[in-house]
Amino acid sequence: MGSHPVEPVPGSGAAVDFTEVQQTEQFKDLRKRHRSFVFPMAVFFLLWYFAYVLLADYAHDFMATPVFGNINIGIILGLLQFVSTFTITMWYVSYANRRLDPIAASIRHELEEAAPDVFIDPAGGNK
Repeated sequence: MGSHPVEPVPGSGAAVDFTEVQQTEQFKDLRKRHRSFVFPMAVFFLLWYFAYVLLADYAHDFMATPVFGNINIGIILGLLQFVSTFTITMWYVSYANRRLDPIAASIRHELEEAAPDVFIDPAGGNK
């Protein structure tokens, strides 16, 4: 991430100063919303993961406690690691669709209107 504006396509005369865009209230709100979800969720998941690892390493008797048949607490907690990963992923996708994507689309739309030539891929289509 450089602090230099994107150079325009020759002949377009337009450039986008992304550093300036990062200073807008809309971008700051987008970054705040993203961080307010990602950081707490990352901390939660890492604590949950390391708790599982530590229990598996130091609480053998607890983890080996049978629940039914050959299924013990360790297996259940291990499977819950997968469940929690998919749950967090689905929750983030839902959150992003509702709270992040509309703002990001708005910012992108404003940038594309301000300097449309900058966002055209020479091979065809949009960047």
